[in-house]
Amino acid sequence: MKAIKFFLGLFMFLLTLGLIAGAGGLYWASKEIRKPGSFDSSIDIIIAPGTGVGGIAEQLQYAGAIDSPMLFRLAGRYTGQDSKLKAGEYEIPPGASILDILNLFESGRTVQRTVTIREGLTNFEIHQLLAGMKDLRQVEPEMKPEGAYLPETYNYTREESNADILSRMEIAMQSAMDELWSKRSPDLPFKSKEEALVLASIVEKETGLPDERARVAGVFINRLKQGIALQSDPTVIYALTLGEHENEGQGPLGRRLLKKDLEYDSPYNTYKNAGLPPGPIANPGRASLEAVLNPEKHDYLFFVADGSGGHVFARTLREHNINVAKWRSVRAQKSE
Repeated sequence: MKAIKFFLGLFMFLLTLGLIAGAGGLYWASKEIRKPGSFDSSIDIIIAPGTGVGGIAEQLQYAGAIDSPMLFRLAGRYTGQDSKLKAGEYEIPPGASILDILNLFESGRTVQRTVTIREGLTNFEIHQLLAGMKDLRQVEPEMKPEGAYLPETYNYTREESNADILSRMEIAMQSAMDELWSKRSPDLPFKSKEEALVLASIVEKETGLPDERARVAGVFINRLKQGIALQSDPTVIYALTLGEHENEGQGPLGRRLLKKDLEYDSPYNTYKNAGLPPGPIANPGRASLEAVLNPEKHDYLFFVADGSGGHVFARTLREHNINVAKWRSVRAQKSE
């Protein structure tokens, strides 16, 4: 009986000691995971999709953000965050504690790196733009044909390359074309998405005003239906440059388009050749694709700049010539 009491007392003593030790351990761990980190500058880290808490802990130790991977794993298990950590690129602020890092990774507040590709850029211009980005890994990409890339704002991480951005742009263009083609007007004078893309690139270069795109598209649609040459200045510029445009504030040619340029012999010159050119002359945005596939219905056949950034439209050649004379007068006044 005495032996039973002895062992029971010993068991209770050890249990109490264990509880005290456990409580002490929890108290210590709670303090440790809240203790500021020993690094005094921000740390960038990329968590790949599918990386578990153990792998993340090892990355953090290697980057100098934590001292103990085991403590990070235990903290994740204790807080229930170990299965909630999101992939992506993060910037860990100086002195962040283990708990701060867990909260950051659970929140998904990743570093937002963005690049905006403006509508109407040629492949050459897009290549130059991406090549000038210092935080984007540079490789020599295999450029797809003109018009293959959808201009938009794209997010990226510092591990991605210019080729990765181009690949996403290509997929985005294919997706946009597939979606918009299924919603097109039934009476268009072309039968393929490729032809729609060509015309959209011309509309993109002809006007930057959102309210004009569908009307300008309607003019070209009317001319195509009647077999009238498109006579688009941007197609002549592309014929002369093949998209390798000047970027020094003097226009894509570095000078004004001249009358003799309209006689330049090229399949892209829509003054000399009726119908669509053999390919796009730029990378059109979604709005220009929509405008071409659902153009404004009207009977205009001509348009010319109005001197204020927009265009004036005409139904007859006589009306158009009057508008051209007005535009030349405005241009002459501006050059004085």
